[in-house]
Amino acid sequence: MVLSRDIQKKFEEIFRKGSTTYFNSSIFFPKSVREDVFILYGFVRVADNYVDTIPQQREEFLNFRRLYEEALSGKKIDNFVIEYFVDLMRRKEFKPEWVDAFLHSMELDLTKKVYNSLDETLEYIYGSAEVIGLFMAKILDLSENAYFAAERLGRAMQYINFIRDIKEDIKLGRRYFPLGDYDLKNLTKEEAMNNKEEFERFFRDQIELYLKWQEEAENGFKYIPRRYWIPIQTASDMYKWTALKIKENPFIVYEEKVKPSKGKIIRTVLKNIFKIRKK
Repeated sequence: MVLSRDIQKKFEEIFRKGSTTYFNSSIFFPKSVREDVFILYGFVRVADNYVDTIPQQREEFLNFRRLYEEALSGKKIDNFVIEYFVDLMRRKEFKPEWVDAFLHSMELDLTKKVYNSLDETLEYIYGSAEVIGLFMAKILDLSENAYFAAERLGRAMQYINFIRDIKEDIKLGRRYFPLGDYDLKNLTKEEAMNNKEEFERFFRDQIELYLKWQEEAENGFKYIPRRYWIPIQTASDMYKWTALKIKENPFIVYEEKVKPSKGKIIRTVLKNIFKIRKK
């Protein structure tokens, strides 16, 4: 399917509202790739919005999932986000089980609030983020050698989102981090202020885990063609910037949502353009 200007603008709006970093990094992909990325993130963002609103839109999400299944079976539906995604899925040969894993994780947000082991958290992250990396690898026609890095980058970025969004998740009654190894009852600001040393230890450990996964991801960036490296490296850089800013002052997560400015993203893009030209 070729995107009309009207449809393209709709996808851009969904994407822009959902992620400043991803959107401002992705505009540096070639046009054909950029359109496919917008379709992908339109689909995942709409699904995510249903389960992240207060109150959650359970019936709307379940209807979204039903429409996806109907479109996949060949039925005509009246939903441009799903129609274009299913077309993309077929063109780029996404595995249906990847989409199922994504929708499963989104549905977990309707039913599961607290994660008490890292294995549980990673099961959620696989569907909510690692498969997004696999979708991106397919869109970019990367070799299977890049799949591990794609999954790890999705995992690392999702983990930083969890850290950055602790305040929002508390409002939703969620806790994605197991606390069994820490003397913390919960992750509320009150608990953090009453137990500062333990809270700071918890944060250091989570950031170190993120950095480990981030390094594993970046070890696979050698499989990314030069024309795609800049937006991916930029997004990766911005998530690392977010992680290190929070590491400096973990309590900032209760005061603001830490995000790089558009200007910082553009400056990082220019830096990466210069860097790749020197290679």
